[in-house]
Amino acid sequence: MFLPHIDLSELEDECFSKILPKVVTMFESMMKEILDQVGGLSSQNTELCTLLRNILQAMMQIVDALSTCVRHVGSFSEAPDLDAIRSLPTCILKVLRETFQHCKESEVVYCGRLSLVADLLQGLFKEAYSLQKGLLELLDRVSFDSSASEEDISDIVSVIHSLLDICSIISNLDIALHANTWKFLIKQSLKYQSLVEEHLHHGDICTSLCENLLASFQNGVELAEQIQIEATQNPEYKLFLKTAKMCRFFANTLVHYIKEFKFFLTKYCSCFHQLYLRVISKFPPSLCAPTLTRALCEELNAAALVPMDALLLQLLPLRAFAEVALQQDLLVPIFQFIRGLRLQPHLLKSLSILSVCRLPLYNALFTGFRRCYRERKVPVLLPGVMMKGQAQANVSLHHHLCVQLSASVAERCLVDAVLQADTQTALLATDVWCFTARYGSAELCLHHVLIIAQLVKSCTNECYKLFHMGLLLKRMVFLMTPNHQMELVDHYPPSDVENLPIWHHILLRALSQDARHRVETDIIVPRPHTHVDTQMKCKCITAFTVTLQVQTHPVLQCTLQLLLSLSALLVKNMEPQAISQALLCVEALVSQKCADQVLLAALEFLASLGKIFLPPDSQGQILPRLSSLFGATLADTSWVLHQHALEAFSHFAEVMIGSESVLCPVDADDFFPPSQPSPKRARQESSAEKEYSCYVQTAERALKALQALTEGGAGTKAPQPQWLQSRLQELQSLITNICTTRNTT
Repeated sequence: MFLPHIDLSELEDECFSKILPKVVTMFESMMKEILDQVGGLSSQNTELCTLLRNILQAMMQIVDALSTCVRHVGSFSEAPDLDAIRSLPTCILKVLRETFQHCKESEVVYCGRLSLVADLLQGLFKEAYSLQKGLLELLDRVSFDSSASEEDISDIVSVIHSLLDICSIISNLDIALHANTWKFLIKQSLKYQSLVEEHLHHGDICTSLCENLLASFQNGVELAEQIQIEATQNPEYKLFLKTAKMCRFFANTLVHYIKEFKFFLTKYCSCFHQLYLRVISKFPPSLCAPTLTRALCEELNAAALVPMDALLLQLLPLRAFAEVALQQDLLVPIFQFIRGLRLQPHLLKSLSILSVCRLPLYNALFTGFRRCYRERKVPVLLPGVMMKGQAQANVSLHHHLCVQLSASVAERCLVDAVLQADTQTALLATDVWCFTARYGSAELCLHHVLIIAQLVKSCTNECYKLFHMGLLLKRMVFLMTPNHQMELVDHYPPSDVENLPIWHHILLRALSQDARHRVETDIIVPRPHTHVDTQMKCKCITAFTVTLQVQTHPVLQCTLQLLLSLSALLVKNMEPQAISQALLCVEALVSQKCADQVLLAALEFLASLGKIFLPPDSQGQILPRLSSLFGATLADTSWVLHQHALEAFSHFAEVMIGSESVLCPVDADDFFPPSQPSPKRARQESSAEKEYSCYVQTAERALKALQALTEGGAGTKAPQPQWLQSRLQELQSLITNICTTRNTT
């Protein structure tokens, strides 16, 4: 071959642009010659049969030569520029289109004489299949950025449209070839989306996807009705699975394409609406739904019905779709339309901006119900609302619509009340909403929380609406089940920065243990550099010990308050030296009578110190200071601070490790004046006995905590560290030495 001797940069000018257009012309003339001569083909006319076979063999050689060109260009290590092979994809796609079209029409063209050339037609199809595969792999390596020329953009658009034309031809030839061609077409459309979105024939692409989806879906339904035995070796069942797989592929591809190009597809909403109605009309509770086995129904549900829900999620926010769905000549059965109503509240937002005459949403529902005479007469049954302690039952269309409409009206009313400016009215609506969630189903509570969280996330600026929705979200999370709290965490992962505004309004104590651990881990552990480092934070707190500045500047009060609250959450990550510095700051705040909100944050920090274990060498610095601070706050004359100090001290005493060692400096009699004479006190231990008791109790509690950790370790993911056994042996030796020393003395 002469191609290897031509440099890649010279191929287009020296070879492809000169030769390939002539190749296409020759190929088309051969095709025309076959069509002109095939009428006289017969087994007796050996001369014509030989001529036609020679033409087919020559066509195979042309296709093979084009494959050689593709392989040669692909052999270069660097990816080729599109302008270096500009003529290659254009000419090859023309040849492929002619070849696949001829193979598709072969039964009509050759009529009853197909057997005379069947082997060559099969070989020609295989060569064309291989050529297309090589071309798509080559084009996948080609790339260009936003600075691409108009000619480059025109070429890639031409390639996409040519592949779309080929897809319409090969739909019934080969399933794998059809699917792979569509995959590449969509991939290229998304790869160069910003460049080609204004030039693509979006209507042709979506129409073709809808047609392929409906064809595969209808074939799947027909096959499912014919299947008697669901055996894996049953040929009909195998074919059904392949057809369902293609249906799911086209449905998911259509949803993805609409998601990326929805604003170019508004004029085709009527087509999407009809597609949706035709698909769901084959599923219960539609009277047209076929009777199928459970396994076949599940396959069809996954292939078509589930993607239809995703399709609605993309279409409901579009005004054009709302206009189509609410036409005055509405003939849609109510059970079909209400499926979309339950899925997405965005339709209500779309309706508010309609400028043309359309039916109001609730009017449309009542109109549709009035026209569902057969469905009411049969009657059609739909899933009812889950009730606590009762199995879910099917209910009539009337019952189902009544529940859905009532819920929608109530939700709309509550949303309006929460989002208005008057805070007292918003609080009343919040109370009503929480009452509804408390006595409604757990699934309804989860549904409401997800919607509220999305509204909070969509609020980009601080306003009363965000405050009201944040308060509602904070209270609703308390009413969720632990499993649904985990679903909330999965739906809005705290590790994603864009979800942090949601978790800013949620109290950790409202979450179950698993959900709280997940949230804390996602926020603190994966991104240590995006949050305040604990040591730097403590240096900041130490800098605020100049309380005169704190009292003078409100912004410093706010900052210190936030730092203390953050310290309470991250106290387990703080070093003892940092805790000591923070307590110095709190001492200064208490002694100088700082603002109440700062002191409340300080009490929150003091209460959190019960969660940590202090090493003996740090207890001498921290425990006396901690005891003094609790004493000072408990003795405060302000009943608000006194009450919060009691709560903080109670929480501290409940959760702290080594309670006796910490509590011994705190004498309750100093802070609670007795209403009657004090009882006789027990004999006071000597200072040496106190010291012994303190250290022994600390060691005992630490060992019990370690024992609980090792006994629960089997149920956790983290294994025991390898050094644990050796360290325990060292401790045992130390205890033996202490006992031996005591006995000898």
